[in-house]
Amino acid sequence: MKIGELSKIVGVSVRMLRYYEVEGLLKPQRTASGYRDYSLAELRTVERIKLLGSAGMTLAMIREFLPCAKGDGFAFEPCDELRNMLHEQIHLIDQKVENLAQSRNVLKSFLGEISEST
Repeated sequence: MKIGELSKIVGVSVRMLRYYEVEGLLKPQRTASGYRDYSLAELRTVERIKLLGSAGMTLAMIREFLPCAKGDGFAFEPCDELRNMLHEQIHLIDQKVENLAQSRNVLKSFLGEISEST
């Protein structure tokens, strides 16, 4: 399939698909006339990239993670490196949640002070 078709199917811009290719995440075949020709494998790769990105992973992390993909689904081969990466990512998310909770408490405090004075 051509890049525009893939873009529509996966909901990722053509520009981003080209960027994924530059970053080595996608390796489409080329037609005789030089057009990119994406297969079902690239479609699955983009779906995995979207899933991992939505979990807060950077492209560098995703690049390390993708080779461990198992089959056509979203399962990955277990290994210590990936476990460590997942633990680190969960820790980062936990920190963000804690920071957001603190910010929420500060804002609630401000709102309480404002509400009492009116």
